[in-house]
Amino acid sequence: MRDVTYFVAASLDGFIARLDESINWLFMDDDYGFDEFYRSVDTVVMGRRTFEISLNFIEYPYAGKRAHVFSRTLQSSPHPDAEVTREDPARVVKKLKSQPGGRIWVVGGGGVASALMQAGLIDELVVTIHPITLGQGVPLFERHGTEQRWALYASRVFHNGLLQATWRRTPREAA
Repeated sequence: MRDVTYFVAASLDGFIARLDESINWLFMDDDYGFDEFYRSVDTVVMGRRTFEISLNFIEYPYAGKRAHVFSRTLQSSPHPDAEVTREDPARVVKKLKSQPGGRIWVVGGGGVASALMQAGLIDELVVTIHPITLGQGVPLFERHGTEQRWALYASRVFHNGLLQATWRRTPREAA
């Protein structure tokens, strides 16, 4: 089975973006292991807002990766690598996990991540914690209603105070 990973940056107080969804507080001076992680990914899953933000970049950031965009309002994707669906994220990801391929990356905000967390489908959390508190913003997870246990798999401290922690779901919690 393929792994589903939520690779994300967060503030010390658990936010992944400001209330206006801006992320200009993130440290961008290094890749912090992202390039290596990204090479292991062949499928990305995200919500509509994250997808629409990605379309504003000069280059589409997920070119060459299969993308599944969950939306109740979008009808289709302007990008050939992205498929828009109204299906339940958990149902789609469960199907993707059973297919051959590389890692599945949960991109962006807490909505899709929370739905997958509630369904027990996230296998790995890679959270790069930035030494800043935002006070309010988009939370790492919306309420997902389930207690889950994780085991610390790896951690790295960078020269500028960033802490990257990788947790894996404990065996009895695996879906």
